[in-house]
Amino acid sequence: MKTLVIVTHPNIEASLINKRWVEELRQYPDKYTVHELHKAYPNRIIDVEKEQQLIESHQNLVLQFPVYWFSCPPLLKQWLDDVLTYGWAYGSKGGDKLKKRKVALAVSAGIKEEDYREDGRYRHTLEQLLAPFETTFLYCDADYRSFYAFYGQEKEPGGNAPDMEPWPPQSTLDISARQYLKFLDNL
Repeated sequence: MKTLVIVTHPNIEASLINKRWVEELRQYPDKYTVHELHKAYPNRIIDVEKEQQLIESHQNLVLQFPVYWFSCPPLLKQWLDDVLTYGWAYGSKGGDKLKKRKVALAVSAGIKEEDYREDGRYRHTLEQLLAPFETTFLYCDADYRSFYAFYGQEKEPGGNAPDMEPWPPQSTLDISARQYLKFLDNL
C-alpha cells in the first residue's frame, strides 16, 4: 500500500522546500499520494468522511508542513481537530483507524538547526516543539515514526539579511528531496 502525504502550505507555489518535496513525491505516484489541503479546501470546510476514507486507503500517513510560529499552519490544526474524531481515530467505540498505522512528519524550519537547541536562541529543540504531534498519534495508538526536517538559515527573526546569498541552492534542495524520500521509504 501507498503512503499518504498531507501537504499543508498556504502558498506552495512560493515555497522552495515544500514545493521541491512535492515535485519529488509526484515522480512516484505508485508509492505516494500527495494531498494538498489548501488546494482541496480553499474555503477551509473539510470533508471529514472523505479525509478519513483517504487515510484508511493508505498504509502510512505523513504530515508535511512548514513550521509556523513553532507549530503547524492553522489549516493542518483544523484538519487534525476535524478528522481525528472520537469513534474513528480513538475511543472505545471503534476508534481504531490509526491503530498501528505508521505516521511521520516532514517539516521545513526556516530557522537554523543550532537555534533549535536547549542552549540555542529559542531554548527548545524541534523534537520538543513537535511533541504535541507525537503525543496525538500515540494517543490514537498509531506507530509514530518521528520526523524529517530541513533547517533554514534565518539570521534574524522574520527573515534574512538583505545581503545574504540565496538559500538554499538548488543542489541542497535536490539532496533534501532525495533524503526525504529515503526517510519515507524507511518508515
